[in-house]
Amino acid sequence: MNWLRPLRRGFPYLLASTLLLALHQSPVVETANLLVYDLALSLRHRSSASGAEDLPWPITLVGISETDLSSYDWPLDDNLLCTVVQRLDALGAAAIGLDLYRDQAKPCLQAEIKRNPRLISIRNEVDGIAAIPGTPPQQQAFNDLVMDADRVVRRDLMHVGGQDEALHSLPLRLLETAQNNRQLDQQLEQFADQTWLGEQSGGYQGLDAAGYQTMLPIYPPGRYPSLELRDVLENVVAEEMIRGRVVLIGTVARSLRDLFEIPHSRFDHSSQFFEVPGVELHGQRLEALQRLLQRQAPQISAASGWQRLLVLLAMMLLGVLIAERPQRIRRSVLLLSVAAALLSGSVFVLSLEGIWIGVTMPLTGLVLMGGSGILRRGVQSQRHQQDMRRLLGQTSSPAVAQQLWDHREDLIKDGRFAGREQYVTVLFTDTCNFTGVSEQLTPSALMHWLNRGISISVNAVTSRNGMVNKFTGDGMLAVFGAPISNGQAMDAAQAVAAAIDIQQRITALNTTLKQEGCPALRMRIGIHSGPVLTGSLGSSERLEYAVIGDTVNCASRLESVQKERHEGVVRVLLSAETQTLIHDLPNQTKAESWGAISVKGRQEPLEVIELRSTAP
Repeated sequence: MNWLRPLRRGFPYLLASTLLLALHQSPVVETANLLVYDLALSLRHRSSASGAEDLPWPITLVGISETDLSSYDWPLDDNLLCTVVQRLDALGAAAIGLDLYRDQAKPCLQAEIKRNPRLISIRNEVDGIAAIPGTPPQQQAFNDLVMDADRVVRRDLMHVGGQDEALHSLPLRLLETAQNNRQLDQQLEQFADQTWLGEQSGGYQGLDAAGYQTMLPIYPPGRYPSLELRDVLENVVAEEMIRGRVVLIGTVARSLRDLFEIPHSRFDHSSQFFEVPGVELHGQRLEALQRLLQRQAPQISAASGWQRLLVLLAMMLLGVLIAERPQRIRRSVLLLSVAAALLSGSVFVLSLEGIWIGVTMPLTGLVLMGGSGILRRGVQSQRHQQDMRRLLGQTSSPAVAQQLWDHREDLIKDGRFAGREQYVTVLFTDTCNFTGVSEQLTPSALMHWLNRGISISVNAVTSRNGMVNKFTGDGMLAVFGAPISNGQAMDAAQAVAAAIDIQQRITALNTTLKQEGCPALRMRIGIHSGPVLTGSLGSSERLEYAVIGDTVNCASRLESVQKERHEGVVRVLLSAETQTLIHDLPNQTKAESWGAISVKGRQEPLEVIELRSTAP
């Protein structure tokens, strides 16, 4: 059922992709994207010191303040507005935008709009409010502001194509008038498609992108020179404040509520909620239009739908790679955290530089795909750990256990260790005169006595990356080099070092046993190197990690050969095959050759060497 493996491996990613698709339809994505955008835009302009005096057509605002309302009442008399317009015209204004609804204007304003071609009257398309009666089409402009679902102004509808002459945006109409150029709309329509927002631009999800829209690079207030209405009426305005400039007349008094939220609003910490007068927003729209025509590109570029898709796919792939490539799950978790932080930081820095890529979907894609893969590996790890405990119940060192874990995909097939031929060093131990000692001790004391020697042997083996394969009553079989080898020479050297360690520690143990009045413990060890067959042996009810072959038999025969020839506490015999693999004997150790000795079950004799510790 090998076909099930890739299916099981890919299912978490399929589930994560389904969740991403569902999330894409959720308004949460756009909300999170806009929050990050607002923060970046607020920080960007908070640190910006550039002004707006370098524009081809600088901007001046004439605001109707609370002071003006106290002096002239509200609504303002149209005759006052006529006076203001005439004085601004006389001071050399390049264009005058009257950001006040006057669909029922008095005759003076109706006459002024026909007399002064530089005066622009607003209309509102959403609310159906007309311009000053009798206004020529080329002097009409809509002042509708585009707001997102949260009532925040972030975008600007610079132009709508295919409409009659009267349907021009206020910034476009003012700039046409100042330049005396009626072809600007056609110039905008010739810009590349990526200049304008689409349905999936930036961090938007299904945006109504009708017309020619861009992100509005909104600045904090106070960017443009500002006058009060009474300054104009009292003739206290310097000519350089007006001549050659586009002048916008509108309300700034908070009581008139011509105020709009901007991206800076949510990050303002004053006691009063941050809002900007509409007349100032129209000034910023006019600046954005001029800079667009200068740069041939918007100040804030929003990634297109297909660019966002590429980023999302790249982050999903990165999440899969992070989950699958590292050998250790902990490293995958660390890499995923670092990648998520770097992605968030990079997207935020790009936003500060005027490039907006919605971070929510790429970040979620990275975390979901990476997290799903890591979770799958975690579940699989639990299963493999159970398999390891079931298949390899032998004692092994932490280093060997980690190696087994790192290579578990290659070692375990279909729930068992696959059969392999490996070159190993086998170490056999056996306790001498166990029967005689058992007659002297109670069963409990005998088991305690035996375990003290066995524990020394186990620790000596496992601390040197060996594996205790099985206990043989009063002895054990240990293997160096299976299931994972550190190299034939290293495996052999570690086995010999373990044997000498056992020799020295059993000698020290006997001193303690003598003081306790217990029998001395003596042991024989046989070591041989060669090829073996390893793998899981048995049925599904009982499996054992088996090490089979002549090498195992030879090590066993070395342990038991010529038992009467045993001097000292622990006898260590190794074959010439093992001796040729080790470069140097352990410190305070000498070797004595026994020559070629025939052993049971083997036609060819073994060259046998005894190792003795010379440590005091």
